Amino acid sequence: MRIVFIHPNYHSGGAEIAGNWPPAWVAYLTGALKNNGFDDIHFIDAMTNHVGPDELRAKLAELQPDVVGATAITPSIYEAEECLRIAKDVCPDARTVLGGIHATFMFRQVLSEAPWIDVIVRGEGEEIIVALMQAMAEGRWPADRHKIKGLAFVDDGEITATQAAPTVKDLDGIKPDWSILEWDKYIYIPLNRKVAIPNMARGCPFTCSFCSQWKFWRDYRVRDPKKVVDEIEDLVENHGVGFFILADEEPSINKKKFVEFCEELIARGLPERIQWGINTRVTDIMRDKDLLGFYRKAGLVHVSLGTEAAAQMKLDVFNKETTVAENKEAIRLLREADIFVEAQFIVGLDNETPETLEETYQMAWDWQPDLANWAMYTPWPFTPLFQELRDQVEVFDYSKYNFVTPIMKPAAMTRGALLEGVLKNYRRFYMKKALFHYPWRGTGYRRKYLLGCLKAFLKAGVQRQFYDLGKTDYFTMKSRDDIEFGFDMTRTIADAQMADWEDHADKKRKAQERRDALRAQGKARAVERNAAKACGGGAQQMDGARSFKMPNGATATRTEPAE
Repeated sequence: MRIVFIHPNYHSGGAEIAGNWPPAWVAYLTGALKNNGFDDIHFIDAMTNHVGPDELRAKLAELQPDVVGATAITPSIYEAEECLRIAKDVCPDARTVLGGIHATFMFRQVLSEAPWIDVIVRGEGEEIIVALMQAMAEGRWPADRHKIKGLAFVDDGEITATQAAPTVKDLDGIKPDWSILEWDKYIYIPLNRKVAIPNMARGCPFTCSFCSQWKFWRDYRVRDPKKVVDEIEDLVENHGVGFFILADEEPSINKKKFVEFCEELIARGLPERIQWGINTRVTDIMRDKDLLGFYRKAGLVHVSLGTEAAAQMKLDVFNKETTVAENKEAIRLLREADIFVEAQFIVGLDNETPETLEETYQMAWDWQPDLANWAMYTPWPFTPLFQELRDQVEVFDYSKYNFVTPIMKPAAMTRGALLEGVLKNYRRFYMKKALFHYPWRGTGYRRKYLLGCLKAFLKAGVQRQFYDLGKTDYFTMKSRDDIEFGFDMTRTIADAQMADWEDHADKKRKAQERRDALRAQGKARAVERNAAKACGGGAQQMDGARSFKMPNGATATRTEPAE
């Protein structure tokens, strides 16, 4: 059975300005399938190779697959749907499969707008895809589809989801097949080295209302650090990788495992051959301030910190776990340890104003991170925060949910004014850094790295890729308030998806009512006990209390005599 995986040809002016990122998902799925006897697997990286519809048709016509699979994050969902539509067009008998975080939670929306998709894989894909491919290879599809956990499909006109599959418990048992990727295509521009994105853990112990990672991975699991280093050593030895970024949301959460990981890298002499970066929190940096030099020795050279912008600090929607002083101190500590630090700010909340954007810029310059990034608040449609803000969301064109397009309009600003304010912050920050910092400070490696980052920014700017500006009319003579972002306003929430949301909201409301009723009942009983004690009763008397329902529904209490 021939399987073809496709990475959709989606581009925005966000993270990709630093280079082409290898789609790790296909290596993990391919490894799981090959481990179970599926050897005829092909991969089309339409994003990296800019494969358009006609070229994709030609490639699929040549390969004649039995199964075509794709993945999608929210902004790439329409491109993924189109890939599978083309696949069904070219190979009508092929089964089309979609996975990824967006399809996992929005499967009713996806199956409503893309009926040519045969099945959706919901959740972690390694074990589900193996069970699904086995059923197809053995001729048990579609007869056995209801027996396979973690799927969604249309059955007799009804969108159906099977029971959720358990999470992958043995992460160390997954052996990614990195050879499926064309490694010469994946270059990290600041260092001009091949780049990889392995993971050390899945999940997150935090349940932030604006994030979706904890919902997708569900429980937090950490791999054996030695097995992770085995994987990195393989990437260095066999694929020439010279830089990696751990895909984990916060790899330093488990301090013990993170330290073991660093120790193993040092023991094998890998920091001389490969450097790496992570995303983490200010709280972890403050906790590990005495270990930062050790982390740098292990090859950690870049830390992206989630800091809070001025408008964010004024809201209770986000958990304010750090202070301005702690953010500044964490950045100072990292720079002191010779680790490049990138401050991440979320902007574009409802209370954003020109003044808060200016405050955020002043904070960034005062803190002096090596790099700063202003990301537009993006309300992922499957997060709790989206449900709270749903009435304020005007744009349902998910191709624009990319952190660089202002989906939400602040109450006191137009989207165009918000964009201009963000770009003004970028211009001032990096112009001053380029003139007075990057060329003159630090060692040769530091200068090379930061000038490489500046090169990536300049390249994206000249090509009008930065912040997706080439897809707007930003460069016209229009007023900034009148900028068109190209939203497809015909995109709406499908009836099936809306009904599902309303059903979940109703269940959530009823569950809350039950909890409130139980709390009220507990308070009432506490009042009864206190009243009994005030009248001379004691604990023994109250032990004999029994509640029962009267015919009219009222609750009465009968006290049995103590023995």
